[in-house]
Amino acid sequence: MNGRKLGRIISVLILLVIVIGGVAYLYLANAAGANGPLRASGTVEGTQVVVGPEMAGRVAEVLVEEGDAVEVDQPLFRMDEALLQAQRRRVEAALEAARAAEHTARLALESARLQHELALQQARALERPQRQQVWRVIEPSAFDLPVWYYQQQEQIDSAQQELDAARAALEREQRALQALLDDPQHARWREAEQRLARAREAFILADEILDRARRARDNAELRDYAQELYDAAKAELDAAQSAYEEMLSTQEAQDLVEARARLAVAQARHDEALDRLDQLRTGEHSLQVQIAQAALEQAGAALNQARAAVAQAQAELEAIDLQLDRLVVRAPMAGVVLTRSVDPGEVLQPGSSAIALVRLDDLRITVYLPQDRYGQVALGRHVQVSVDSYPGVTFDAVVVRIADRAEFTPRNVQTEEGRRTMVFAVELAVSDPLGRLKPGMPADVDFGELGD
Repeated sequence: MNGRKLGRIISVLILLVIVIGGVAYLYLANAAGANGPLRASGTVEGTQVVVGPEMAGRVAEVLVEEGDAVEVDQPLFRMDEALLQAQRRRVEAALEAARAAEHTARLALESARLQHELALQQARALERPQRQQVWRVIEPSAFDLPVWYYQQQEQIDSAQQELDAARAALEREQRALQALLDDPQHARWREAEQRLARAREAFILADEILDRARRARDNAELRDYAQELYDAAKAELDAAQSAYEEMLSTQEAQDLVEARARLAVAQARHDEALDRLDQLRTGEHSLQVQIAQAALEQAGAALNQARAAVAQAQAELEAIDLQLDRLVVRAPMAGVVLTRSVDPGEVLQPGSSAIALVRLDDLRITVYLPQDRYGQVALGRHVQVSVDSYPGVTFDAVVVRIADRAEFTPRNVQTEEGRRTMVFAVELAVSDPLGRLKPGMPADVDFGELGD
């Protein structure tokens, strides 16, 4: 075998050894990566709350500095309260006025109650003779029921119904008569009626003047002129009466006479029904008592209105007190002041960021694991966390959340195994009883040995 062939064989053997060694290395490396220790890096985070005012205004005082530890409800800063205090004084004055009005209304109600009782006593006193005689009244023979059968209110209701019916009949007859008077066919008869009516009034006045002239002293001239007036009025009356009687035989005249007769009867029925109702309204049903009752109800309504005004003023005062209380912005949780971006004299709008708080008793770290390793991590697994600020010191942490969806690797993620295109977020809760960890610290998380 010559030297050239021997060199080629040696080269092939060397290449084969290199390939076998590379494959073995890759196998061992993958085996170690899949089952060996897992480390990841993240940043310490805490629960942050940004605090701002609920109302616009000028900052009067800031009570904390960055780094201060605060408790729940501890005041952080205070807004200027001058405007609300002025409004409160105005509402207080309105409340006092409302209370005074309520007192006046209560007195008016008591006065109205006494007036009602007095009116009722007077009405019952006037009714007493009628009550004593009511059982002795003899009803017409057409009535089968005794006089005491119906209560007074029942009689009043019946009388009111009869009055309503009589009023309707009266209005109907008035419309019927007016329709005849407006009919052109009855124009001549209407003129005769109006002439007779005017003549009657003139005659009555002339007769009275003549009578007065006859009783006056030195009455010759008065009597002569009065007599002339009387004679003229008498002549016109006779002429008007004659003209009227001449037209009585016409159908138009008969229609008008009948219409006026029906109207007169309807008017009499209405008047009698009204008188009957007035007679029944005695005692507690009298108009005086009803007026007093209405005044009593009106006074009660005024008192309720005054009470409502007091309640409204009290509600407004409570609302202003609530706003005054909220001018002092308090810590919603216990923690540390992370940032303070407000100073006295600044004008803030509702919801603006003024102070940021962070909770140091609830620290979290989020790390990102490659997709070929995250499945080996279980919820509740305890891991060790270390930070550069405390070399050689480890902190206990527990896995509290594992993302169910992969995402692209964030730029700030570094793992000992290198970057992967897709990773899964794993969140850990860190225990730090001594309060040494701070939000923003870079931290390394050691998951330990992970197997299949």
